[in-house]
Amino acid sequence: MSQNFRRANSTGNGPIHRPISKSQDAPASKHPNSRQPAGLREKILRTPLPYYSGPYSVGFLDIEVPVRTPRTFGSIKRNHKHLLALETVLFSVYYPSAFGSGSGASPEGEKKWSRATWLPRPRVGVAKGYAKFAGLPGSPTAAFFAMTSMFTKLPAYRNAKLAQHWPAQHNSREAGFKVKNEAGQPPPGEPEEPIFPLLIFSHGLGGTRTTYSSVCGEFASYGFVVVAIEHRDGSGPRTYVNLPQEVSGDIELTENERKRGYAKMDYIFPKDNAKDTMPGNKQGVDSELRAAQIELRLAEIEEAYHLMSMIHSGDGDAVAAANLRVKGHVGSSSRGLTGVDWSLWEGRFHLKQVTILGHSFGSATAVEVLRHHDRFQYVGQGIIYDIWGAAIPPQDDPSHRINVPLLGINSEAFMYWPENFERVMSICKEAKQHGSLCWLMTVRGTVHISQSDFSILYPRISSLLLKMTADPRRAIDLNINASLEFLKEVMPARISAMNRGTNEHLLEVRTLDALPEEGRPPNEWTAVRLKIPHELRLRLTPKWVRKHNRKKELESGGDENHEIWMHVAPTKDELARHGLKPEMELENEQNGGMVEVCGNEARQNHRGIEQRYMDRG
Repeated sequence: MSQNFRRANSTGNGPIHRPISKSQDAPASKHPNSRQPAGLREKILRTPLPYYSGPYSVGFLDIEVPVRTPRTFGSIKRNHKHLLALETVLFSVYYPSAFGSGSGASPEGEKKWSRATWLPRPRVGVAKGYAKFAGLPGSPTAAFFAMTSMFTKLPAYRNAKLAQHWPAQHNSREAGFKVKNEAGQPPPGEPEEPIFPLLIFSHGLGGTRTTYSSVCGEFASYGFVVVAIEHRDGSGPRTYVNLPQEVSGDIELTENERKRGYAKMDYIFPKDNAKDTMPGNKQGVDSELRAAQIELRLAEIEEAYHLMSMIHSGDGDAVAAANLRVKGHVGSSSRGLTGVDWSLWEGRFHLKQVTILGHSFGSATAVEVLRHHDRFQYVGQGIIYDIWGAAIPPQDDPSHRINVPLLGINSEAFMYWPENFERVMSICKEAKQHGSLCWLMTVRGTVHISQSDFSILYPRISSLLLKMTADPRRAIDLNINASLEFLKEVMPARISAMNRGTNEHLLEVRTLDALPEEGRPPNEWTAVRLKIPHELRLRLTPKWVRKHNRKKELESGGDENHEIWMHVAPTKDELARHGLKPEMELENEQNGGMVEVCGNEARQNHRGIEQRYMDRG
């Protein structure tokens, strides 16, 4: 890494005091208004991704920097070359942006503001990477992306100023977009400029740093600085590694890579076991490959955190100087990090009580982070979306156990995967045995891609092929709202003071007595899709009839918690030990607030999948 880098003090966590401007003294004073992100190409070619619902507008940074110690992981080789190598770390930062985002001249001094495309650059290359990942021909797949989402842009402004105001009391779902141009009063004892909590996101197989932009952007709009890492471990469809001028001798490069200045990493299929991710695979998971990938991922998380520590300590200019995502480098925007006011970032986010969050293989990564508290002491809680349990390396060291609060959210499709669900339950049991608060729930009617942007951009594929019955945007809302409720409960009050998430009391849903069965698909579709009874009849039912039936059911005392199944929740005693007062009586006290996995009969007081499909509209 560049010698210009000054080692950051990763223990620093306090605010850096600067003179307060008049606009900070008087939140109600005039300021430039933020503009809703919208582009003509998006409207013509594709419905854009939904605007983020929090009280903040959202900014976006792209950062790729050489790591401090380039190295290889594992002993697996292909074509006489180590398969897994770490040369640079690449991540995007989603963050709360200041008033005026999208209005006037851009931070770089350009007439138009820049927004990142959902499909990372170079888009045709990444599209062909997805084709290889899915086993499809490259050119037709690239054409499909071109017609659907290749020109879709994130509703976040590149290099926008970091917000200097506290959020309004309501989010934009409750009070409209205008709240993004309103400032709230600082809580008692807090500085005029808020200090934002930090969240690190790890993607799943086939993911990139933008695949989960709806999730990451939503957290940013509620006052989180979100670091979305693009893992270079062969778990993504295709990623491009810009090579530094000096490459460590331990890193093996081809002559072509040295000449063009970048390396390309496609999805790695386990040798002679390409379907190790599928349920019922007799060969099981390729444990050697997956363990090496997780070790590389942990190293990337450490590197990303180190860079954020430098930015926190006032070395943002040094990070920008070393950034390889600049004009002339592969996968870069011509804007780079030009125009970023790094002085606004100094001391403006917390380096402790960091939240680790992941989806699928990223959740397995998050569990490993939580188990190694000695290595990741700054991580205070974890959220796991649809964890791929089989990828978690066996852990025999009793000192490496989860001992921080944990929230797990399943898709319904993954809930019906017995071996995986048992693994998730064992993780919850591990957390509870070590005195940690733990929740595990399922969002009904959802499939594995429901926690990513894919279900929003491709709702018909999700509905017709995967039998997703939940509205894709509502599914994201439920995941975000449950996560925000969890973070408000477990994080220190001064860190979560800006959390304006809608409280739907999702963590208070009673735990089930046994696992439901109503949407379980045939064995060949386990974890892939759901089953919809009487599907044709339901699809032909008019929308107004569905709404009328739902209204009648609620009026007759129907189940109001029809969107969530709760499997694990803290008992009253556990909540009391953590100083939390339960809002409702919890069931299943005798088994520690955990559903009996062995049961196969669905609870009779829950609505069936048929009515849920009618709700969707």
